[in-house]
This record gives sequence, structure tokens and C-alpha cells, in this order.
Amino acid sequence: MQITGAQMVIEALIAEGVDTLFGYPGGAIMNVYDEIYKQNSFKHILTRHEQAAIHAAEGYAKVTGRVGVAMVTSGPGFTNAVTGLADAYMDSIPLVVISGQVPMSLIGTDAFQEIDAVGISRSCTKHNYLVTDAADLPRVLKEAFHVAATGRPGPVHVDIPKDVTAQIAEFDYSKPVELETYKPTMKGNMRQIKKAVEAISAAKRPLLYLGGGVISSGASELVRDLATSCNLPAVETFMARGAMGHDNPMLISMLGMHGSYAANMAMSETDLVIALGARFDDRVTGKLSEFAKNADVIHVDIDPASVSKLVNADYPIVGDLKTVLEDLVPLAKEQIDGARYAPWLETIENFNKLHPLSYREDSDRLKPQWVIQRIGELLGDKANISTDVGQHQMWTAQFYPFSRPRQFISSGGLGTMGFGFPAAMGVKAADPEHVSINVTGDGSILMNIQELMTAVEQKLPVINVILNNNFLGMVRQWQTLFYDKRHSETDLSMQPDFVKLVESFGGVGYRVKTKEEFDAALKDAVEKNVVAMIDVAIERLENVMPMVPAGGSLFNMMLEYKDK
Repeated sequence: MQITGAQMVIEALIAEGVDTLFGYPGGAIMNVYDEIYKQNSFKHILTRHEQAAIHAAEGYAKVTGRVGVAMVTSGPGFTNAVTGLADAYMDSIPLVVISGQVPMSLIGTDAFQEIDAVGISRSCTKHNYLVTDAADLPRVLKEAFHVAATGRPGPVHVDIPKDVTAQIAEFDYSKPVELETYKPTMKGNMRQIKKAVEAISAAKRPLLYLGGGVISSGASELVRDLATSCNLPAVETFMARGAMGHDNPMLISMLGMHGSYAANMAMSETDLVIALGARFDDRVTGKLSEFAKNADVIHVDIDPASVSKLVNADYPIVGDLKTVLEDLVPLAKEQIDGARYAPWLETIENFNKLHPLSYREDSDRLKPQWVIQRIGELLGDKANISTDVGQHQMWTAQFYPFSRPRQFISSGGLGTMGFGFPAAMGVKAADPEHVSINVTGDGSILMNIQELMTAVEQKLPVINVILNNNFLGMVRQWQTLFYDKRHSETDLSMQPDFVKLVESFGGVGYRVKTKEEFDAALKDAVEKNVVAMIDVAIERLENVMPMVPAGGSLFNMMLEYKDK
């Protein structure tokens, strides 16, 4: 059929099964928004800032595993979206972001709201397009969704000049995607898989190292089966929280900069690292030359560029993790005698007894760790947990009892303050059956505070739990530990009244200083099912511990901070 470029965008979104679109209109994308007005096939959620639109799409994608979709206009509309694109790129989140562009005749003239969007997005997207002919739109949009969702997932950017959205051309969405240079390897090499199983069988101290790829590939059940049936202990990265389930006896805990003593020591003592969907991030490995230096490495990843990029893989396997494990797990069950790892499991248990993950309740103010644990006790599996970035993020990763994949929604690689609230909106839009909690700090929450209006208008009852220490907490912690307590520009004693603030947007606010008040506030917010802020006064100088100083070795952890 012959339709306009703007109509093609709508038809493509419908064909892809998009049910929710996040965005913010403007001049260059107005033709498309006119077509959005005319359709009833999907819902558009108007955020109050373009960055929030991308983060909301990220939250939607993270909790569902489907491609998140956002739409912005040219110039500042797009530049506001770049942080979200970079965040999605770092964390391998499948997105399609459509931006308007000035008409073709004005490109390169410094026209009003012109920006080189494809040039800017090149370094922070999996792929990008500038569409110069409406006849190319069906192919480009279909490719965009395919590229975003397959292989190592990631954001794809499609930039469309305004005159292209007005052009009339043939729309045919039935043609299959044909990309000669893009063919992700799904099935792992069986010879390598057999060698990996033999290596596990021969090892004395094997350790499963689980990364975010376990979540994105949908391999959690297979990983749990492998761990429990073969008696293999496992550590999770920050991005893999929930993969094993908090009560799984084979799970040690999170490893890395703020990982537990047992997890980090297990990685330091293992003789075989079984890396599944992990990229050996610096916050996990610490000093590379000291990382698992007595271990061989099995590395399974769908991205060939990640394998042996930072740590040499003795047994490299390129392929979709779920597909690889479907071949590997049956072989492992046949060949591996898990009973022989009993001494290794006992060693790990001793590590855990020596320095368990804990905190001291030695303050008049609430301890943030208690707040996180209490949310878990009251809501547990009933909640999806989003976070912003900072101390509260690490405490959540350490102390919340995550029981399932896609329950934890956070910004990992880029570490984006302001991510949590709009992401939690996207999570709620995609999964209304679970309570959507955003654990945030008094610094992070103000980064996208305007989205209170979006949440209230769209009836997305996100509960924001603000762990309020009147500081930029993580930066303050580093200043305390490594800059001789020179707390330069991290004091946030001057703050808005968060209760009045949320009420001014039409939500409900709570000010909390005691355990009893917190319990009452959380229960009331859940029962009322409204947009809420729970402002929790926590211990101001509490630190996230354990901590591996940047560039240090995992086995050289700071277990606690003692004031001089």
C-alpha cells in the first residue's frame, strides 16, 4: 500500500507488536505524532523529559525482555536522549529509539534544532540509521527491531528527516531481514562444549561466574539446574542479581567491588572460572593481573568481541547462552560427580562464616541496610525493584532477597543517576501486577523529579523509597576513605520538602524516622496504590562495605571502616 513515511512508522510499530511507546513530541517528529493521534493500537506515554523516555523504555525492556521503544524530536530532543542510549548500550538493553530530523534540504545548514544525531549516537548504539527515502523505512525499521533484539542486545537509533515522514511510498513489511554482515552465532561449538565439561569434571574448585547475559538470554533455569545438579557454587555480578534466587544453596552472593567476602575469596581461590554471559567488568575483576590468577577460564558469550577481551579464555565458546547450556547441561549431568566438590563448598562456607555480609545497628537513625531488608521481608517476590545510582544501589544489590530474573532493574555500566524513577515507571507500565519500587537517594531522585507528573497522569503507582542521608553518599564515602574526609561539594543538607513536593504533583508523601513509621508508610503506599515518596532519614555517614578499592585485588577487601 502507498502511505506516508509517518504512517509507515506507525504500521511498523503495530507489526512489531509494540504496546507502549515512550516519548516527547516536537517539530521535526510532528508528522509521526499526528499519526499517533489517529491510532488505537498502542499506548503513548508522554514523559516530561526525553532522558526519562529512554530510561522508561529501558525499564520496560529489562522487565519484559522485549524491545523498548521511544520517540523524540530533533536537536535538544535527541541530545537529551543520548544518556539513555549510552546507558542501554553499556547494559545491552534492546531499544529502538526514533528521532525526528530537520528536512533533507536543511541538513548541514545549522538549521533550527538541527544536530548530527547519527554522528552523536554512533558510539553509543549497536547500530544507527539516517533514513533519506521513505521507501527505505519498512526495511530500516524491521532491521532496527531485529538488530536490537538479536545477538548481544542493544539500542538502535533511527533518525528520520521531517520531509521523509511526509513522502509517500510503498509499504511492505513482509520481506525478511537480510543482513549479510550481521549473523549472530547462536549454537556453540560442540567440541568446545565437550572440552568445557571435561574441564569442569577435572577441576577441584570450579566456580560459576554469572553475568547479565544469563538474564537477557533467558538462561536462568538452565543455570540453576547446572549449579544444583552438579554441585557447582555460583557468584552473581550486579547485573545478574536474581538469576540464581536468593535462597538457592549454591549461590554464594554478589562479587566485585562491593561483593561479599565469601564471593570475592571464592573467585580468588578457584581453579576454574565458568563465566556465563559476563564481560569481566573492572568493578568485578579489580586488579586484572590478580583476578583468579590460578584458574583456567571457560567463557561463554554471544558477543565474540567480549571473549578473551580482558581475561584470556582457555575454553572460549561463542553462542547464545541458553542454546549453549541446552547442549552443555545434559553432558555435565552425565559426566560430573558433584560430590567431589564437597571440600570446596566447605571452604566457601567457612569464608562466609568468617565474614558474613552484615551491618551494625549502632545509630539513632535507621540503617539503610535494614530498610532494604525490610522491603524484602514485606514484599519479597511481589515487587520489582528499580534503583538509581549510588550507595542505595549497592545496598539494594547486597541485601534485597531477589528471587527471580528481571526483578532487579538498575543502571550498571554507565551508572546513571536519575535512571531509577523513570525506569520504574516503564517497569510498572509493562508489569502492572507487581509493586514497582524505586530505591533512590536524595541526590539521584532530583535528577528526574519532573517524572512525578508523568507517573501521576498515567496512573503508574511507583513507590519511591528515598534513603536520605543529606549527602551524595557514594562520592562522600570515597572522599572519606581516600581524600582525608575532604567532603568537597557532596553535602546536600539543603533539600526540598519531599512530602510536600510529591503532594504538589498529586501523589502521597511520608516522612519516616523509625522502623514502625517505615512499616506503616510502605504498607499504606502499597494499599493505596498511588505514586508515593517515602523519605527515610538514614545514618548520614554509613558506608557500603565490604569494598575493594579501585584497582585493588579482590582478596584485599576493606571489610569495615574505622574512624581514626
